[in-house]
Amino acid sequence: MASSAAYLQALFGLDGKTAVVVGGTGVLGGAIAEALGGAGAHVVVVGRTLKNDESGQSIVDRLKAAGGSAEFVAADSTKREDISAIVAHLKANNRHCDVLVNGAGVNSATPFFDITDEEFERILNTNLRAVQIACQIFGKDMVERGTKGSIINIASLSGIIALSRVFTYSVTKAGVLNLTQNLAREFAQYGIRVNALSPGFFPAEQNRKILSPDRVANIRRHTPTLRVQGDDPQSPFGTPDELAGAVLLLAASKAGSFITGTNSVVDGGFTAMTI
Repeated sequence: MASSAAYLQALFGLDGKTAVVVGGTGVLGGAIAEALGGAGAHVVVVGRTLKNDESGQSIVDRLKAAGGSAEFVAADSTKREDISAIVAHLKANNRHCDVLVNGAGVNSATPFFDITDEEFERILNTNLRAVQIACQIFGKDMVERGTKGSIINIASLSGIIALSRVFTYSVTKAGVLNLTQNLAREFAQYGIRVNALSPGFFPAEQNRKILSPDRVANIRRHTPTLRVQGDDPQSPFGTPDELAGAVLLLAASKAGSFITGTNSVVDGGFTAMTI
């Protein structure tokens, strides 16, 4: 009988695979990149330039320090030419994408009547259109190469249930969920699995501005899984590393081989609570 380590490696190991994490410079994207790298994948951390150069490189450095393989690629996920350039870059280095994670995202707390066309378009482009672009470009490459790949689209609780103060964000994440189901059906014939991952409340750059004390108290009342985090004896928030298990299940060709078209919710029980 194989050892437990060998058994887990056979189920969840990503040795020899390449994972592209779009939005990998964010808090959650970075944790996802590290999880994939820890499972053996070569990780391509994708983020826009400027400050993302530093955060992206720091993630790459941590992966390499742990014995992994990774690189940072600067790209605007809303531009087809940038995403196509990543495919070309991988090809030039004798690689191709086996696991695609679409995790770029922006948010706004603008009241509904104050949302401008420019703001709506900006959030729509980053949160939804970029997912569509990456799925088209990388998906086509997977099909042409015969890659039995996995695509993981990062959605949100707000795409499932109505949450206040995130109107445009919610619309885009609902779109991500629908797109995921449609692509799962379309890509299944090629052996490509497409799933969504909906994190609950994980403090990140795009939601810190709306986490007022009152909002945190409401989240706490609605989350059955409470535990000590820092100075808070009853924190309702997840930690980024707690997404690792779900990501590896959806990414792994063996453990997740019959999983497609799903939405994995990691929320500490938030959506299970009513009164």
